[in-house]
Amino acid sequence: MKTTLLKPEHYTRSPWKNGGGVFTDIADAHRAGSPAKDWDSLLWRFASTPIVTSGPFSYMPGIDRLQMVVAGRGLVLKSPKREFDEREPFMTVRFAGELEIVTELEAGPVEVVNLMARRGVAEIELEALRGSGDRSLTAGTHLVYAARGDCSIRFDGGDLVIPSNGTLKVELAEPSKLALVSGLAVLGSIRMVG
Repeated sequence: MKTTLLKPEHYTRSPWKNGGGVFTDIADAHRAGSPAKDWDSLLWRFASTPIVTSGPFSYMPGIDRLQMVVAGRGLVLKSPKREFDEREPFMTVRFAGELEIVTELEAGPVEVVNLMARRGVAEIELEALRGSGDRSLTAGTHLVYAARGDCSIRFDGGDLVIPSNGTLKVELAEPSKLALVSGLAVLGSIRMVG
């Protein structure tokens, strides 16, 4: 097991794939030996981004995406065949990166957290931690993001405080348990399969 506290001042900023905005890259992984850390070498990415105007999402073939509003409300994702309702914060939606999506903002700008992974290489989950109780963690990488103020978790027999907008990265070789003690957090989980 390895834990690393990722601090907001060390996050990087990058343009969206379609150039329509800028995301904050919290943590990611790329293919070993790739000459560049780009969209073609991406294995998975955990990021936050503001959505300030309605518009198209980036086209990302072969990428599975999970998204959750963490600030603001009223976001709807519209595709030709269905609608993804994110009007209320901390609800997770899942969609394929090649799906044609346009955002609609019903109540002004929002901030979202995204977890993306290359299909067939990694399985991903994204959930809000709001109540007490143990969460089972599988072997893999887990990211606990303090979405609104500081939060405290109980992990591996001790309590840890994650500062506001900070992220605890947990890399597990075997299953474990985590419990939210106070605050509100988002848990992103990545399990490599390929």
